[in-house]
Amino acid sequence: MFGSHKQKIANFRADYAKHADFCDVFNNDTKPLYLLAFLLTANHQESERCFVSTVEEVFQGQAVFKEWARPWVKRRLIENAIKIVSPASARNAQKRDLWCAGQQETQKECEIDTVTRLDPFERFVFVMSILERYSNRDCSLLLGCNMNKVADTRMTALRRLPGLAAPFRELMDSRILRLGVTA
Repeated sequence: MFGSHKQKIANFRADYAKHADFCDVFNNDTKPLYLLAFLLTANHQESERCFVSTVEEVFQGQAVFKEWARPWVKRRLIENAIKIVSPASARNAQKRDLWCAGQQETQKECEIDTVTRLDPFERFVFVMSILERYSNRDCSLLLGCNMNKVADTRMTALRRLPGLAAPFRELMDSRILRLGVTA
């Protein structure tokens, strides 16, 4: 009777993500995670800071189910980007970088730069709700605003970026990015 109970507990604990699971996430998703950080921060130095702080936090022993490791890493990255940029504060003095500075541009890289030209709050709402498919509720909780503001801001961003949502979704879904990321 007690032996089977201990086995269930051992199996339950085995379902938690271990350091190796998080290493796999970062190993397999470095480019898309860095791209997500850049789309949110619009700045290479801030996206590197966001990425590194996410890596550090992940390895501080958070209890996360193995199947949730990847979404949890993304959420931590988004939360770190929000701390760095403070999109709700309407800080417009942010230094923005081009994604492809000094590289031969492609269509998708130009689209990345188009998104990074959005105002910070619009950019966060666009990336979180359209590209990452967060609900209005999740966006409003993370960004500290009401759901109506998220919905209105998403519509404003979509009007400014006609035809970009579908290609960006494909770019973010792609696991093989041919974009020269140096993270």
